[in-house]
Amino acid sequence: MIEKHIVLEDIDPIAFYGIKNSHFQILKALFPKLRIVARGNVIKVLGEDEETTRFEENVEQMRQHILKYNTISEEDILDIINGHKTKADSVKGVVVYSISGRAIKGRSENQQRLIDLYDRNDMVFAEGPAGTGKTYLSIALAVRALKEKTAKKIILSRPAVEAGEKLGFLPGDMKDKIDPYLQPLYDALEDMIPAQKLQEMMDKRIIQIAPLAFMRGRTLSDAVVILDEAQNTTPAQIRMFLTRMGWNTKMIITGDLTQIDLPRGQRSGLSEALDLLRDVEGIGFVTMEKKDIVRHKLVTRIVNAYERADRQTILKSKDNNNNESID
Repeated sequence: MIEKHIVLEDIDPIAFYGIKNSHFQILKALFPKLRIVARGNVIKVLGEDEETTRFEENVEQMRQHILKYNTISEEDILDIINGHKTKADSVKGVVVYSISGRAIKGRSENQQRLIDLYDRNDMVFAEGPAGTGKTYLSIALAVRALKEKTAKKIILSRPAVEAGEKLGFLPGDMKDKIDPYLQPLYDALEDMIPAQKLQEMMDKRIIQIAPLAFMRGRTLSDAVVILDEAQNTTPAQIRMFLTRMGWNTKMIITGDLTQIDLPRGQRSGLSEALDLLRDVEGIGFVTMEKKDIVRHKLVTRIVNAYERADRQTILKSKDNNNNESID
């Protein structure tokens, strides 16, 4: 008889044990010759050497499954113990899985192009309208890099452009003031990483979320770095950001040139960067379109309505200018 202690590293123990320990009860039933006791993320198993070794191997396979898919079902447990492939293993083209086990992957031609460009380049620009999955898919790629250990950290940033409210008049300390600008980044992360694990990663600064101004003076190495809402950077800001790039780092820059909140007359840093860097080797570019919108179907209709209104405004402006010239 031997005793082994198995530590469930890097996963949520609740996902492993199941609701009301349902998964754990299945494990115990499938290994009746072993005495199995669990305390937190440690499982103590007592039994014959061959049986305890088989149990340990199955637990590790379950741990790897949860690490990859964020969840495990009773059917998956039975497949693993019986030596079969799980259903999730047959899904192709997945970047990562959400905490509910939903496959996150390219759902349109341009979304897949973003994934392919990321795999082939160290820097990618993704420009296009709201709802095309630019930010969400970029964060999924960063989470995948962390899981696969091709990056040691994720750094997410946004320019804190004031739109209607002044930062100084918002309640709370500086973190409270800037968090509303960064909330979309938190939302995406919370959909892909269990809450407890996410908080731990943020406490250890494995995942860092900060406004663009906090990037100055840093060299960002061994990381996936994402700049979101880049249309609201000035040329000086985006230049500063792009030159933070260090060794073994990938950057994704996302933005929508139709939603610039900069003061009138101020050129967008994203617009300038797209013009200047278009032919630079090692940088990929993808332009998302209305057909790539993956939010509610109404989002596409809303985008279309605003585009029609913008075209009418431009035409009226031209007509007025022509009339003034005639006068």
